[in-house]
Amino acid sequence: MTASDKLNQPEHSQLGKLASYAAHYDASLLFPIPRADKRQELGIGDSSRTLPFFGMDIWNAYEVSWLNLRGKPQVAIVTVMAPADSPNIIESKSFKLYLNSYNQTKLAGTEALLSLLQADLSAGFGATVQVSITTQENFSTLKMQELDGILLDRLDIEVSSYTPNPLLLKTDSQVAPVEETLVSHLLKSNCLVTGQPDWGSVQIRYVGAPIDQESLLQYLIGFRNHNEFHEQCVERIFTDIMQQCKPQKLSVYARYTRRGGLDINPWRSNFSTGQKPSNARNARQ
Repeated sequence: MTASDKLNQPEHSQLGKLASYAAHYDASLLFPIPRADKRQELGIGDSSRTLPFFGMDIWNAYEVSWLNLRGKPQVAIVTVMAPADSPNIIESKSFKLYLNSYNQTKLAGTEALLSLLQADLSAGFGATVQVSITTQENFSTLKMQELDGILLDRLDIEVSSYTPNPLLLKTDSQVAPVEETLVSHLLKSNCLVTGQPDWGSVQIRYVGAPIDQESLLQYLIGFRNHNEFHEQCVERIFTDIMQQCKPQKLSVYARYTRRGGLDINPWRSNFSTGQKPSNARNARQ
């Protein structure tokens, strides 16, 4: 780990600390955190192994505002798609502080905003990100949609552990492989630094020996007292299912509720249908 990487650890971010809100554009507010440490903890992505998945982190920012050249406030919704193989994540409070720095900044229009966001966020993530802006006149085009799949939450199970236990996961290897999609809205984890709760829905698509649904739901509920960022939780779920259940194909997609006007929605997959997941928000977002 370099000296720079040591400084860019979660404990050095603005999380859990008093912060003054800059009202004028300041790209230095963005706080990148290397993905490598948590991935090494999972045994993935080190120098000798490639990542077992591809994917992206989909960010939606609902509190974006700036001034036009005549000083009139403008509002929009910004969507950022960062590749899963980028070297960094962006700490979410720093992302909010960065967006707030536009509040009293005059810009020529949405293209000027898009250009700044594209450059700053690509630099922060360490890879090219996709940025799109939905302006006021197009807000009505945004749709809501729940994750499709078999609802695990219907199961009447007993739960006694609230930390992730991959040994709970099991399959029936005597049965022919299946292709199915499973969904739960009971995912809850906690911020790695502040311990504040993060609420999410998770969708698991796989091809392989049938995964025991009760054990999978117990495993997912086990994140309830677990402290990790959203992206790290999804990668842990993906890795644990791959190691314990050994599906031929697997994708894990989580939609987290927003905090501070931001929602983060990580997707990890080892197979491609030629389409990325829908960015339609669900009822809790």
